[in-house]
Amino acid sequence: MTDASLPHAGAARPARKSSLLELDARTRSRNAAERRFRAYGLAAVSAGVIALIVLLVSIFGGGASSFRQAFVTVPVTFDAAVLDKKGTRDPADLAKVTTIGYAKIIDAAITDWMAANGIASVEGLDPKDAGDIVSREAAAQLRNRVLADPDLIGTTVETRMLANGRIDGYLKGRVSMASAETDSNVSVGQLRLVDLMREKGAMGLSFNWSFITAPDASDQRPEAAGLGVAILGSLYMMVVVLVLSLPVGVAASIYLEEFAPKNRWTDLIEVNISNLAAVPSIVYGILGLAIFVNFAGLPMSAPIVGGLVLSLMTLPKIIIPTRAALKAVPPSIRDAALGVGASKMQSIFHHVLPLAMPGILTGTIIGLAQALGETAPLLLIGMVAFVRDFPAAPPSGLFDPASALPVQVYNWTQRADPAFVERASGAIIVLLVFLLAMNAVAIVLRRKFERRW
Repeated sequence: MTDASLPHAGAARPARKSSLLELDARTRSRNAAERRFRAYGLAAVSAGVIALIVLLVSIFGGGASSFRQAFVTVPVTFDAAVLDKKGTRDPADLAKVTTIGYAKIIDAAITDWMAANGIASVEGLDPKDAGDIVSREAAAQLRNRVLADPDLIGTTVETRMLANGRIDGYLKGRVSMASAETDSNVSVGQLRLVDLMREKGAMGLSFNWSFITAPDASDQRPEAAGLGVAILGSLYMMVVVLVLSLPVGVAASIYLEEFAPKNRWTDLIEVNISNLAAVPSIVYGILGLAIFVNFAGLPMSAPIVGGLVLSLMTLPKIIIPTRAALKAVPPSIRDAALGVGASKMQSIFHHVLPLAMPGILTGTIIGLAQALGETAPLLLIGMVAFVRDFPAAPPSGLFDPASALPVQVYNWTQRADPAFVERASGAIIVLLVFLLAMNAVAIVLRRKFERRW
């Protein structure tokens, strides 16, 4: 059969019933599906942003006040009759005076201030309770100050002292007159005295550097609790993690990606590395407790143990992105280096590794940031212990007891006083600042070392 004998051969093709400028049903359906997909994506992003905003508002709303603290500023007379009865200024005799003696001096300072300002009495206030508006930590601070400078004895100095936790909560709106009526730790009369002192300028809120630099405090002194030991402990652990995990992780990645033969053993290693990256962090804590504490005999609650545990946990999270960064370097770079006479080692360390450096640094810093926020493994090795003393400088300080930022947050949330909940939210803010700083460093390093080919 020829083309001429086919049905409708030579006949004109039917004209299109619609124009290209007019959308048919299938085109309209595809466009509608695309609009729906974009709407779903926008809704998902919006939900994530809203959730992030709610989280940040709740954290900053509850923790921003922890960076401000109530202080009492009154003249304090360092009575020699109480602090140095012999008048010898002997440091040994001065050290025998306990905080009870300094508490009497604080009570006298509040009483003298009331008399000097014409306040004979306050409704509902027992004169014996006037000094309780000052924190119990203030007596210890005054004692340390006198021991460091005995010449203060016999003088009257304008002194700023921490206010009691309930008084601090009153100035921040957490405590009210109504709640004070049922609270055994504060009285309505004390709050009325606080109002009078605020009017006279003897009490107010100011920035609290001690929250960042001071160590933790007991359950009875939430106003004196700080993050100094926790920040130093986290810093020591991150140094250990960086020193151990970065060289080991990069070396393992280079070997697996560039030198290791492709066989069942390397496949088994790669599968295990991927599996280790998904192991719950508490399992690493159990491993660290069994190996580093029980077997090796390292001290519990020490940064060296925490750093070793976090290093094990961070290694897979460094190896995986490092291998991906090495694999992303085009094979032509290797071939060109080998073609001009470079050895395998030279082609990797002189050409491939510098080009993969942005990805390696980014993965390393993100791994460190994730390790900084881990809590479960540190709880198992005892870093939840109450630590007042700062660890020494490395290397001996790596074996001293310390805490960590996420563990400190957990510790404060377990305490009964509401002031510690405020402190916990403030510690979360500090932890978020550290994490944002580390991620910012990752972005800067990536842009600095990034090379295009």
